[in-house]
Amino acid sequence: MTNEAKIGFFEKYLTLWVIICIVAGIVLGSATGDHISVLSDLNFNTINIPVAVLVWLMIYPMMVQIDFSSIKFVSRNWQGLGLTLVVNWLIKPFSMALFAYIFFVHLFQAWITPADAEQYLAGAILLGAAPCTAMVFVWSYLTRGDANYTLVQVSVNDLVLLIAFVPIVGFLFSVVGIDFSDAAGQSIGIPYSTLFTSVIVFVVVPLIAGYASNRLLIKSMGQAWFDNVFLKRLKPISIIALLSTLVLIFAFQGQTILDNPLAILLIAIPLTIQTYFIFFITWFFGRFIKLQHCICAPSAMIGASNFFELAVAVAIALFGLNSGASLATVVGVLIEVPIMLSLVRLANRWRY
Repeated sequence: MTNEAKIGFFEKYLTLWVIICIVAGIVLGSATGDHISVLSDLNFNTINIPVAVLVWLMIYPMMVQIDFSSIKFVSRNWQGLGLTLVVNWLIKPFSMALFAYIFFVHLFQAWITPADAEQYLAGAILLGAAPCTAMVFVWSYLTRGDANYTLVQVSVNDLVLLIAFVPIVGFLFSVVGIDFSDAAGQSIGIPYSTLFTSVIVFVVVPLIAGYASNRLLIKSMGQAWFDNVFLKRLKPISIIALLSTLVLIFAFQGQTILDNPLAILLIAIPLTIQTYFIFFITWFFGRFIKLQHCICAPSAMIGASNFFELAVAVAIALFGLNSGASLATVVGVLIEVPIMLSLVRLANRWRY
């Protein structure tokens, strides 16, 4: 048997970098006081400009890897792709909302206020409605997944994301009763314009830019240069942008965390349960319909993990940098890698 695939240095220790960013952000927020609010006021149509730039730098390196011409092979392994679509869009958003509602609104009501429960619930919904895009390539590689199938899977998923994300989020917000009010305290309903703007800024624009540069660079420089030179040079930019965004968020969240460190643990519990639930339901149904390991594994991984970059950006656009919703999406980043690595080990152990 060949040696196990290895995860990259930054991905392997992403949780450690996130913890460092938490500490750095809290220290920065305490040191600068109200002066850091200058950054939170740099908004355009509810989108925070510094965060938008950082998130775009996070997402573009992922989008540039997607080749939509691969969709012509969609008929191959259609069962695995069908399973992925059903789990991602008909099960995952709703199970996440259900787990979050049960824990935040009912089981944890002795430890968190109703206002915080609503914010954490909103952040969880945003995570659940955004299935993973980029890290799926990593999880697929580590579980010996079919690389071509994973590419088709991610490409189709991103196209569905453009259509399904906004209505699913809006529907779930209305079902659980998340309230949006104006300065006078009057309810204004779900801000669909902000949701649509977020999808355009954080998905459509980097998706178009990524696809265009993918085609142009491969045509002019060749596939080998694109894979071995361009993507390797681009990769640190995504990591740095992610970590910089987290520092900024925790600079605003610092006092909240210091006042109530239990919040991190409470948020993590339903998010963790959701991750394992989605993995197991996808994995065992995939085995039931006799999917090969190289198809079943990436199908389970894309459902279990989240497109947390999008969730973080939309949470900030809707609720603000120092909101509980933003904090909940960041906790999703914190727990993502260790949980997914445990699922990689399970998938590899159950390979045969």
